[in-house]
Amino acid sequence: MTDLSTFPITRRWPAKDPSVIQLYSYPTPNGVKISIALEEMGLDYEPHLVTLKDEDVKSAEFLSLNPNNKIPAIIDPNGPDGPLALFESGAILLYLAEKTGKFIGQSASDKHRITQWLMFQMGGIGPMFGQMGFFFKFAGADISDDRPRNRYRDEAIRLLAVVDKQLDGQDWIAGDYSIADMAIAPWLNALEFYGTKDVVGYHDLKNVPAYVDRFFARPAVEKGRLIPATS
Repeated sequence: MTDLSTFPITRRWPAKDPSVIQLYSYPTPNGVKISIALEEMGLDYEPHLVTLKDEDVKSAEFLSLNPNNKIPAIIDPNGPDGPLALFESGAILLYLAEKTGKFIGQSASDKHRITQWLMFQMGGIGPMFGQMGFFFKFAGADISDDRPRNRYRDEAIRLLAVVDKQLDGQDWIAGDYSIADMAIAPWLNALEFYGTKDVVGYHDLKNVPAYVDRFFARPAVEKGRLIPATS
């Protein structure tokens, strides 16, 4: 049996089956990217709930796997050169897609087109929507200066317009269903959690609402979005 004892994280979150991928995550938009991908790709994995509390994400055990103290992270006991630990959701998506040959396109050109939309989410939608959520729902909502709220609202509106235009005439962001959709759609759905759908004109968009509904109707997505279970 594979031995993962050299990874300190397994002391806090022991592996019941060290022969399968170990997922350390929480069901946020970034977290469910990976559980959804694992379900879509049919890979065997074992989820471990890592809360967003400092006692978890800033523990020595978790920092040994991800020094940036953010979920998700994985250990693949069957990596290309032995057990492989990875953090950053975009990097993990690329790795899993390349490992399985799934949801990364049929050609090198497909892969690069899909990757550009994955990077669009990582560099744009994720951080900008997250900041908007902070200023509309969380501690930033108490700030009397409207400029930061307006800045992130306006950038969210701009990014949504980019996605809406890209979806004209196609069901998925880069042609066929891909890891780019697994990255983007969970963040679009976060607008509901932040309570900002009306603020950004979500229901006035031509293509985005149907795209999100289509994504979450997939059986693997329905399952993966709830992993790891929080109760």
